[in-house]
Amino acid sequence: MCSFKKFMLVTLCATLTLVQAVAQAASYVDVLDLPAKPSALAVRSPLLDVTRAGERLVAVGQRGHILYSDDAGAQWQQAAVPVSADLNAVHFPTAELGWAVGNDGVILHSNDAGATWSKQLDGRAIGALLVKHYGALASAEPANEQWPLLVAEGERLTADGADKPFLDVWFADAQRGYAVGVFNLILATTDGGQSWTPLQDRTDNPQGLHLNAIAFTGDALYLAGEQGLLRKWDAEQERFVAIATPYQGSYFGVIGRPGEVLVYGLRGHVFHSRDGGQSWTQRDTELQVSITAGVLDDGGRYQLFTQAGHRLLASNGQTALQILPQQGQSPVAGAVLAGAGALVLVGARGARTLSAE
Repeated sequence: MCSFKKFMLVTLCATLTLVQAVAQAASYVDVLDLPAKPSALAVRSPLLDVTRAGERLVAVGQRGHILYSDDAGAQWQQAAVPVSADLNAVHFPTAELGWAVGNDGVILHSNDAGATWSKQLDGRAIGALLVKHYGALASAEPANEQWPLLVAEGERLTADGADKPFLDVWFADAQRGYAVGVFNLILATTDGGQSWTPLQDRTDNPQGLHLNAIAFTGDALYLAGEQGLLRKWDAEQERFVAIATPYQGSYFGVIGRPGEVLVYGLRGHVFHSRDGGQSWTQRDTELQVSITAGVLDDGGRYQLFTQAGHRLLASNGQTALQILPQQGQSPVAGAVLAGAGALVLVGARGARTLSAE
């Protein structure tokens, strides 16, 4: 009797386990198909980037959260987003039109200043995109050994699935833009994201290093990445060409103005060039923590922020960066000027506002 009861108990447990597994499988929805859930705590959840859409602020973060504010960050509303993938970067070339990118190769588009979003592309389609593009080039130029290698890269991306993140996005205007990410993943569009073209062959990056950031400094477009990677768009060659820098660690961002560029990254490293990247001066931070965000303020000063929440000021004529005191220090992933002398910072604890002075 005891053996029979034990057998029935084991059988029942196995049946319940099977039913539970089937139910979980049936209820699973890919984050690329699952809309972001509304949450009253979204503004306090991890946010990874923030930008301006005209006078509006738009921030993106984990689980597909996108928030927007019309009062310089005092209050935020959550946008309608069709995915739950983590979002890493956002950019608006106009007050109404914007793009956001993130994990699983997702590219989102908004045409109403960030209130609602639609999906233009995700990682499930990127491999096939590469295979089609570079396959056509291989057929047209059978002697070029580069094309089969890039076709193979597309096939590998397809086999791996939608797991390659985009890390940054930048648009010149409503039509022309770029999305960049891991392992030299770079796509360009000339029709507002209706179609995307791979540019792996247009980037001096034979090692396939991660592209962490893309930024325009007023007269030049730069890519920054791991192992000291810095690339600058050359219009004559129609490619991103290598720019030598003094550091072999990762760069996380680029900011600047015409004729001037500043790159920042791992372990507090900051380098400044006043001749378009031909020569560099190191700006001392006296910190060993990574610089993760930066802005050029209304006074023409560079303000930088670290993963530990430090705020640094680069003044003209001074090599060393000044550490500014502040209250409520917390990790910073993105920063933007919000108008009226305010800065909005986003990071692991959501969004916060402080004076730009």
